[in-house]
Amino acid sequence: MDIVRFRGGSATLVDSISVGRFPTEIDGPHGLAVDPSGERWYLTLAHGNPFGSVVGYSTETNRPEGSVTLGMFPATMQVTPAGLLFAVNFNLHGDHVPSSVSVVDVQSMIEIAQVETCTMPHGSRLTRDGARHYSACMMDDMLVEIDALRLEVSRRMYLGPENERDWPADDSSSPKSAHEGMDMPVCSPTWAQPSIDGSRIYVACNKNAEVLEIDSKEWRVTRRFETGPGPYNLDVTPDGRRLVVTYKGGQATGVWDLETGREHARIANSRRLPHGIAVTPDSRFAFITVEGVGGEPGTVDVIDLERGELVSSADVGKQAGGVAFWKVEGS
Repeated sequence: MDIVRFRGGSATLVDSISVGRFPTEIDGPHGLAVDPSGERWYLTLAHGNPFGSVVGYSTETNRPEGSVTLGMFPATMQVTPAGLLFAVNFNLHGDHVPSSVSVVDVQSMIEIAQVETCTMPHGSRLTRDGARHYSACMMDDMLVEIDALRLEVSRRMYLGPENERDWPADDSSSPKSAHEGMDMPVCSPTWAQPSIDGSRIYVACNKNAEVLEIDSKEWRVTRRFETGPGPYNLDVTPDGRRLVVTYKGGQATGVWDLETGREHARIANSRRLPHGIAVTPDSRFAFITVEGVGGEPGTVDVIDLERGELVSSADVGKQAGGVAFWKVEGS
């Protein structure tokens, strides 16, 4: 895991922390999250023996302070203000069967629930008040809402293009019949991102190159954004004005104006396979991880969201994926 500092308009790698449990096994660090207090950061180890885990580290010492075993290939995660961590068990290498979202009490580092959702859940994101959790399942073309207080699925939506509709909350089976005979997903959603006020959910349809805007009250699609190829991860700026989208199939990052529904800028990334997004609290800059290909290092690109320009890059470890913002220096 690498730490990058952005100062004076330049991004610099300042530290690298060794992670993982088994020296002879590729543990697959994947997701990163910082708790609301700023005292800990969390890392999902996406492979395991056989299961994956999440490890909590002190932000001051970068030393582990606890870990817990989760499901198969835990990936994206987020922590609520109340101290519950929600991590999707992506189950990349397993059979195409319904998987789950793990819920962890970060004080005790105990998994208190595994909520079954659907096949290959990804993009674990919560509303700002921590009341609702959203994830999207790549193989089932499904958006799933979890009641984060009751720890149970409250709603589902099938995301077949031009055929989006409500799906029974208690049905975690794959909606193959809804594909009209097709075995493969037609949206293949990779991310679900609530708006700042929770009134909208934005979902990246990776396969058909669009982002859906869904009204969270009426539970219907209200707008479609035609994106670059392979929209992958999403983030909404803290001021609520913009949606940032990595185009994994297009070596670019899109910045969308949410008032007009138009793409404000499309910025070429420094290398191929842009992945994760973290936006600064002032909504000015976005940090984009870029995986790279073959022998290339990973990269963190810094984008000025107002100017719509790439302003700096820093090379990090190979296949850079998850990214989280820790703090503004001096705060």
